[in-house]
Amino acid sequence: MVPQPPQAPKSNTGKVLGIVGAVVGVLVLGGVASAVVFQGGGGSKQSAGPKYRITVPQSLVGGKYSLAKDVSQQMGAQVPSDGVNAHGIRAAGGQYTGGTTSLVVSGIYGTIDDPEEGIDHMINGMTKSPGVEVAVPEKKFTPSDGGEPLTCGVDVKAVAGQKVTLEFCAWGTSSTTATVAQTDAADLAKAPESVDLQELADETSKIRSEVQVPATG
Repeated sequence: MVPQPPQAPKSNTGKVLGIVGAVVGVLVLGGVASAVVFQGGGGSKQSAGPKYRITVPQSLVGGKYSLAKDVSQQMGAQVPSDGVNAHGIRAAGGQYTGGTTSLVVSGIYGTIDDPEEGIDHMINGMTKSPGVEVAVPEKKFTPSDGGEPLTCGVDVKAVAGQKVTLEFCAWGTSSTTATVAQTDAADLAKAPESVDLQELADETSKIRSEVQVPATG
């Protein structure tokens, strides 16, 4: 599950690949599984059926990012189909690269009784993983295009003595819970406070419109 960040410094290539792979592991195994199996008050099960599903396009944001690997199958093997407030769940995700940026889209779709709780537990699944600390606490951002609010923040993950800055945004609906997160191979340990989360929210809103599509059938 290791993407191939392009144009990484040759002397650092192995290190960068290992770090990015570890960050991907946090997202896929921690966040997505937690969004399904979270404990909560237990809302009433939705009866109308899911409105959306998560897809893995070959490219995102007008070709800015290209798909390096579809990890939906690996995610699906780790995610239960039913949880306290999530039912008939399937997982989908992809690793993308663009310039020196490695970007991961990961999510679940089915029936979500409590979308906000799903977002909270997906983020908690990431932040509570070993070696991860919250650098910039998550908060709501409204995209400049007027789309639905996103929950965005910055984590730092320690891998083999290297700190990696991981910026992310998440969203949830009655049928999806998903996150977009990215690292930059050219500046793995960038200052978390320097991350422009409004800019990330604006881009994530575009990605959301591309990966979240109406459910059919």
